[in-house]
Amino acid sequence: MSDVLSQNEIDNLLSALSSGEFDPTSSDTIDERQVKDYDFARPSKFSKEHLRTLVFIFEHYARLLATTLPVYLRRNVQVEVMHSEAATYQEFSNSLSNPVLLGVVNFAPLEGNIIVELATGLGYAIVDRMLGGDGQPLEKSRDFTEIELTIIERIMVVCTNLLVEPWSSVQKLEPVLERIETNSQFAQFVTPNEMTSIITMSIRIGEAEGLMNVCIPYAVLEPVIDKVNTKYWYSTNQVKDDGQFREVLEEALQKAKVPVRAIMGKSAISVNDFIHLQPGDVIKVNTKVEDELDVYVGNIKKFSAIPGGYDDHYAVKIKEIYREE
Repeated sequence: MSDVLSQNEIDNLLSALSSGEFDPTSSDTIDERQVKDYDFARPSKFSKEHLRTLVFIFEHYARLLATTLPVYLRRNVQVEVMHSEAATYQEFSNSLSNPVLLGVVNFAPLEGNIIVELATGLGYAIVDRMLGGDGQPLEKSRDFTEIELTIIERIMVVCTNLLVEPWSSVQKLEPVLERIETNSQFAQFVTPNEMTSIITMSIRIGEAEGLMNVCIPYAVLEPVIDKVNTKYWYSTNQVKDDGQFREVLEEALQKAKVPVRAIMGKSAISVNDFIHLQPGDVIKVNTKVEDELDVYVGNIKKFSAIPGGYDDHYAVKIKEIYREE
């Protein structure tokens, strides 16, 4: 609703108009709106909200990498998500060098593939570690051999399988590593002008450090793009985690072992009598034969029971449960 002028303001405006101080046709009074250029060659399909949510998803993925890869590489691994950005696939492919490590991942059940680019220095370090070395990268890049690619493929399969859990709140995935390309020209699986989101992660394996770039085309995420937002991701992730961890905790607690002991009675004797105790000696306790025994779970008195036997073993029969807060 526009502002309402007072009578005094109306009189001043009419006075300025009659004296010529105010010109209603002047260009200074025209509300000039800001016009933004729109590049049809680079349509902004990924919003800031989408890119922010992708960062949250891959931060979860980074934590899984940091805890899983040391099992295979026997070296401390640090993973950190640096940033995410939207770019055309042509811009992504132009930034690649040869040789390059490109893992083509089928993002089933979503249609299409994503590309996982691993720095060649990290590839050499992985091969060195898997073969018993210190994990030092090569000083000069060279083409990977078939044996080296097979070793790297095993690690890439592990990295691919770890994508399932972070994406479970958006879409239940069954990702499959289809192949590894060392030449960027053979990875043209989308049109050059297709918009993609690129998530950059820094990986440190011992002394070797490099980048991992995950390139996700918009066409792959288009069926679930409405779910790629922080509000949806947090709500579904929280609900799922609560139920999942509750079941895990309940199962673990049911298997937990607690000490249970029945107190037959108590007595106080001198240290001298205790030192000279012999087999067959009788110690007088403060309970009678017909008295019920206190049964402790840990240090908490929980039951009362009567003594007896079961299959040639001493046993107690629970008579009452103490339900104290």
